[in-house]
Amino acid sequence: MEMLPTNTKVVVIGGGVVGCSVAYHLAKFGWKETILLERDQLTSGTTWHAAGLVSQLGPSAAITKIRKYSLELYKKLEIEIDFSSGLKLNGALSIATTKGRWQELLRQATTAQLFDVNVEVLNVEQIKKIYPIISEKDILGGIFMPGDGQADPVGVTNLLAKAARKEGVQIYQNSPVQKILVKKGKVNGVKLKDHIIECEYVVLATGMWSRQIGEDIGVSIPLYPAEHFYVITEPMKDLPKDIPVLRDFNDSLYLKEDAGKMLIGIFEGKSIPAFNKTNRVPENFSFGEFPENFDHFEPYLEASLKRVPILKKAGIRKFFVGPESFTPDTNTLLGEVPEVEKLFSCCGLNSIGIGTAGGIGKVTAEWMMKGHTNEDLFIYDIKRFQKFHSKISFIKERVTETLGDLYGMHWPYKQHKTSRNQKKLPYHEELKTAGACFGVVAGYERPMWFSLREKIPEYEYSYNYQNWYPSVEYETKNTRENIGLFDLTPFAKFELKGEQSHSELQRICTANIKNEKGRTTYTQMLNKDGGIESDLTVVCLDNNYFRIVSSAAVRIRDKHHILKHLDSKVEFKDVTEEYACLGLFGPKSRDLITEIAGDYFKTKDFPFATGKNITIDGVKIWAQRLSYVGELGWELYIPTKESKKIYNLVVKIGKKYKLCHAGVHAMDTLRMEKGYLHWGHDISPEENQYEAGLNFAISYKKNVNFIGKDFLKRIRDKKVKKRFVILSLKENKPGFPLLLHDEPIYCNKEIIGRTTSGNYSFNFKKNMAFAYINTSKILDVKNLEIEVEKKKYKINIEDKPLHDADNKIIRE
Repeated sequence: MEMLPTNTKVVVIGGGVVGCSVAYHLAKFGWKETILLERDQLTSGTTWHAAGLVSQLGPSAAITKIRKYSLELYKKLEIEIDFSSGLKLNGALSIATTKGRWQELLRQATTAQLFDVNVEVLNVEQIKKIYPIISEKDILGGIFMPGDGQADPVGVTNLLAKAARKEGVQIYQNSPVQKILVKKGKVNGVKLKDHIIECEYVVLATGMWSRQIGEDIGVSIPLYPAEHFYVITEPMKDLPKDIPVLRDFNDSLYLKEDAGKMLIGIFEGKSIPAFNKTNRVPENFSFGEFPENFDHFEPYLEASLKRVPILKKAGIRKFFVGPESFTPDTNTLLGEVPEVEKLFSCCGLNSIGIGTAGGIGKVTAEWMMKGHTNEDLFIYDIKRFQKFHSKISFIKERVTETLGDLYGMHWPYKQHKTSRNQKKLPYHEELKTAGACFGVVAGYERPMWFSLREKIPEYEYSYNYQNWYPSVEYETKNTRENIGLFDLTPFAKFELKGEQSHSELQRICTANIKNEKGRTTYTQMLNKDGGIESDLTVVCLDNNYFRIVSSAAVRIRDKHHILKHLDSKVEFKDVTEEYACLGLFGPKSRDLITEIAGDYFKTKDFPFATGKNITIDGVKIWAQRLSYVGELGWELYIPTKESKKIYNLVVKIGKKYKLCHAGVHAMDTLRMEKGYLHWGHDISPEENQYEAGLNFAISYKKNVNFIGKDFLKRIRDKKVKKRFVILSLKENKPGFPLLLHDEPIYCNKEIIGRTTSGNYSFNFKKNMAFAYINTSKILDVKNLEIEVEKKKYKINIEDKPLHDADNKIIRE
């Protein structure tokens, strides 16, 4: 074995397709001191047995960009390196055999237009022309993507490895890393059997081994391998060579022609976790396979014979069962891990590694070099997860479901069934008795809506009218007319103390933070390129003592961003679990809280955007007058141990004031009526505050060079490239159409923007959408349309929020 270096800038661990891509891009972009260490041979682990499907369209703009880039990169490198990646782009055909699936495919075809991906909508006759050997039984229609197809996984990996070497990357095979070395919370190097390499950065591209490698150094990598099945037939004389890849989602099948043979693979609804006895992937499982399990595969094989009848004549040459790792939500794990500085995750590809590896390598390299990303990649950011997500008790059960999620229905608002009840609210049983339908938010079982008239509180999934609409109609109307009781406990809550806490907040926030007890400030945190990293409220609990409150889903991500930029002298504490939080919102909220706590809540005593300590039934509570639903109201922060007692008291006294329980769907609808944005939907690092209409939260007056200020000053007098707008349909009916996100907006038949959020307002009888439109396009407001499921609907731009545009109600 050639001599290993003793130090370098970056060590990429893992010589699969993703590791080779990261190494190539790092060197290509200028970090030539990059080495790649592979424990065995390149492609060992998962890459070697991948099916190699290549698809351009992803679930979001950023992921579609990643997939499109991957395909173009492979084409480009084939010419540059003069080496084949086995690309065979005969297209991909997806068929629908149920109404819901057909709607899903039509939505995909609609979204594809935003990203310039060619998707053709086909009827059964057209499907037969493209795929003559198919049985049309039950087929409602299909979509065809001519630019998709397949590649050779080993070919793609070696292509990227050759390109990486050409850029100066040193690749060492048969060089297993025993441990990642960490010093003072930062990457320090890697240890091999009898050798140490010091380095600044490590990339964990170790596939199904990643969870246990992370666990050894206290890093949470939530993935686990499941058994993945496919068979390859004997050669078939009557198999056309130019047929596209076929996906029959409802039967969990994919089929691809492979050198005169057919490969039949499955993503079944209930999968089998691998390595059950030890819960660990053996170190030497490089090119390993599992025993055949025909009983498990047989129903899907039967379905494939019905869909493609000529398969009945074919023998089986190879029955393959091998491990493939999956994450809790079937999305990739990218970005700097929260526990160790400069350790980057690049794993959890969930069976789409070949089709995305090129783009994944690019965004990872850029992320490392800039220290942040200005792409909307939260869907892939490892910091969307918490520690418990990587525990065997959680992840092993969850992967039995998430493998099947790839081909399962991607219903709006769908909830996972496995690994539930990880975190319960203190009054969970009371909420259940009140009719709560629970969904998971940041691990918490949180009420999404409350059933009426003793109906079973369960989702009936649909792309049209939602079965919970009657509940949300009642909850939203009652909140506007009386009081809604909302649980806000999962919101992320951090406390900062110390002499420098105020000056540090001024440096990392855009607004002018008030260092005055009881004052609250709505603000954003940015990266240096002006991208919105966080959307939050800062509350001054006392002089140089603050609480930050942000969305539940971004708890780990926000904590990481704050700690990354915060002076270590400031005392930082995550207090999310220490306090429950109840939201009392609505015109009668003042009457209710006055009866419970005393006469302290008139506007002259308790103005909007302030907070103070109050006492209810002997319990000291922090109350702040804020409301994400745009109503008069208070958030009550209650010590968790005392919260059940306070909850019961609020519900009991609240009956007098027509209080109702209200869930997440009602809150989301109400915040849209008020025009409030949501990070991860309407704002992200891809937007700046001027584009989002949040420039009121920028303070140039404070004499602080806050993060992102230089960028904002450069653009403040320039015309924005896109701007945030509120839209409504001209004809309105609940759920027809169902507005979600990423629906194209047209002006005179040209796409000028896309939606980010959608809901139906029962208070205003309007289908609402939030969107960004391209300001360089000529806007003829009379000719605006939104497209849903390949059908266009006339829309209006709302000049102002539907509810309380002048902020009179929340301040009165």
